[in-house]
Amino acid sequence: MPQIFPKALNPIAKMLVLGLPLLAGGTGVGGAAFYRSQYATGVEEIRPQPVAFSHAHHVGQLGIHCVYCHTSVEKAGFANVPPTKTCMNCHQQIWQGADLLAPVRNSYKEDKPIEWLRVHNLPHYAYFNHSIHVAKGVGCQSCHGRLDQQNLTKQESTLLMEWCIACHRTPEKNLRPKSEVFSMTYDVSKPAVWTAEDFPPNSPAAAEHVGKQRPTTQKEMGLFLKEQYHVRDAVTLTNCSMCHR
Repeated sequence: MPQIFPKALNPIAKMLVLGLPLLAGGTGVGGAAFYRSQYATGVEEIRPQPVAFSHAHHVGQLGIHCVYCHTSVEKAGFANVPPTKTCMNCHQQIWQGADLLAPVRNSYKEDKPIEWLRVHNLPHYAYFNHSIHVAKGVGCQSCHGRLDQQNLTKQESTLLMEWCIACHRTPEKNLRPKSEVFSMTYDVSKPAVWTAEDFPPNSPAAAEHVGKQRPTTQKEMGLFLKEQYHVRDAVTLTNCSMCHR
């Protein structure tokens, strides 16, 4: 049988045999890197808002509690955006003529809500409940970062499924006493004592621990709170139906 391809093509054939797997592997690695990149996930992205609201000022400097604005975070599946009336509780008295707050005044006057742009936007097929995370001792900072240092709100975490699953596999790494859930400066290594707020109602452990020293390592603290707050096991928490309903 006569030779179809000349011998001069042999080096090219060898390059193709060796190069195609490398190309495929490189494409996979590149795709995975892009999937986790800031461009794809939105991490650190600051979205333009109708009003340049500063958490650093309101939370970090003025010390306004999270629940004052996000009133439903402890009892509902979502953290509500505060109505304009909440803003005007203060801004009828201070900064009432500032140009920066003109959209707030117009919203209040016209009785039309401000159209804020969602920063942490989960896919529609992913179910997330704020109240259960707060009830189980997951701090705001664990997902939203140091909001008290953010002049403009940004997405702190990737919100990828692997990020959620990592926490659901080992929730003890992120659990804190309930009295510290809304704290932006909580440090487990700093000595502190247990309070009644840290335990569920009628908890037998409350009488034993209230007023006594809290653990100063996250491992010890997390494992203790996991039991006290009845956090489910990793198998249940990583079941598909937990987030995809």
